[in-house]
Amino acid sequence: MSETEVESPESAACATGDPRGNEAPAANRPRIMFVDDEPRAGQLFKRFMNDRHCDCATFIDPNEALDHFRDNGADLLVTDLNMPGMTGIDLLAGVRDYDPDVPVIIITAFSSLDSAIEALRLGASDFIKKPYDMDELIARVEKLLEQGELRRENRLLKRQIKDSRLRYGMIGDSPAIKRVHAMIDKIADVRCNVIINGESGTGKELAARAIHGLGQDANQPFIVVDCGALTDTLLESELFGHEKGAFTGAAHTRKGLLEAASGGTVLLDEIGNISDSMQVKLLRVVQEGEVTRVGGVRPIKINVRFLVATNRDLEQMVRDNEFRHDLYHRLNVVRITMPPLRERREDIAPLIQHFVEQFNERYRRESTGFDAASLRRLREFSWPGNVRELRNLVERHICLADGPVLTLDDSLDNVGPIQDMDGDMPTLETLERRYILKLLESFEGSREQTARALGINKSTLWRKLRQYEDEGMLGDQTE
Repeated sequence: MSETEVESPESAACATGDPRGNEAPAANRPRIMFVDDEPRAGQLFKRFMNDRHCDCATFIDPNEALDHFRDNGADLLVTDLNMPGMTGIDLLAGVRDYDPDVPVIIITAFSSLDSAIEALRLGASDFIKKPYDMDELIARVEKLLEQGELRRENRLLKRQIKDSRLRYGMIGDSPAIKRVHAMIDKIADVRCNVIINGESGTGKELAARAIHGLGQDANQPFIVVDCGALTDTLLESELFGHEKGAFTGAAHTRKGLLEAASGGTVLLDEIGNISDSMQVKLLRVVQEGEVTRVGGVRPIKINVRFLVATNRDLEQMVRDNEFRHDLYHRLNVVRITMPPLRERREDIAPLIQHFVEQFNERYRRESTGFDAASLRRLREFSWPGNVRELRNLVERHICLADGPVLTLDDSLDNVGPIQDMDGDMPTLETLERRYILKLLESFEGSREQTARALGINKSTLWRKLRQYEDEGMLGDQTE
């Protein structure tokens, strides 16, 4: 029978939960079952759990405990090993038939240590030897409950990741990223040109791929051109193609990327970095829907949807005469702004879960993710490198992990919270510059290591450093 002795008022906060003498459990509180044929053990356990926001059901009969579990389930089971009528191992086996994941702690005498080890082999989560310290038992209970909560969160995150990933290729369910999803849904089947702006590492290319992939021409080519990584001459040849003999080394006629992408989509990444002369040539392509190969004279008709991505403010560049207003307005039919990670902190946990699974598979690891304290720190960080920086951090921790649970290293501390760099109220651009230069200094001027830590490519970092140098704010920090 269940242990139903009247509780003192101070122990009522952790009420039992069974109609046979245990009160109904409160919603959203961990449900713990304690099974021991010695009634005072259950009473003592409940008193110690008094202020821990749980629902405790105690039993002296393991058969009745098993019936209760079958009917109601539990978040954690604590059971003695040696009991009349049914051993703790038998109870463990019965519980496992209904729930293979619920944590189970076995209480055992020293003489039954071999049996306790056997219980671990059969699926017990932990064991504790008699006579035990109640504080130690409670600490183990709380640790297993926390791990169970993380497992439940992970299952939920996996469902969210699957739903979002399948449709948009982006992880997250925050209001900020949902607004991006809604905009993508509106324009996917409309072959208008789109500007996608946002900071480095926010997922601009993922948004472009979603626009193309959800549209009616998803089976047509999707080609990405990194405008910031090529000189004018190379970019023109890549985009427009060239005729045989057009320049030294042009041994064969070559079709350009715009011609090859006809019927599909071209993403012009970092378009804010192209020269004025290249802007003029690109404007004609966008206006007329035709290209002329380098060294050629015959225009070739194309049907291309242009998506452009940039981390620069093209509108301000137009006002500063750094970007042609006619090209800007041809491209800016629709604009999507990718939110920085600091504005979608709800997505940090599902992003981490996704990256953990990704790198577990790549590196053949079995990480379960970060511990609770590390997750709190990761949610609070400002992430100037955005999702790329977060991805890089997870990969590093997976590679260097000593066990399944990841603990955040001191890399964030070495950089320091971005809001604490100065006591003033700097602009976002100023904060970014300080953060980059601080990282660069910590890596003794290594651009490669700095770019890797930021989660951006070296060409992006090079452009930023060149800008800082022009503004006289770089000093002698680079290699």
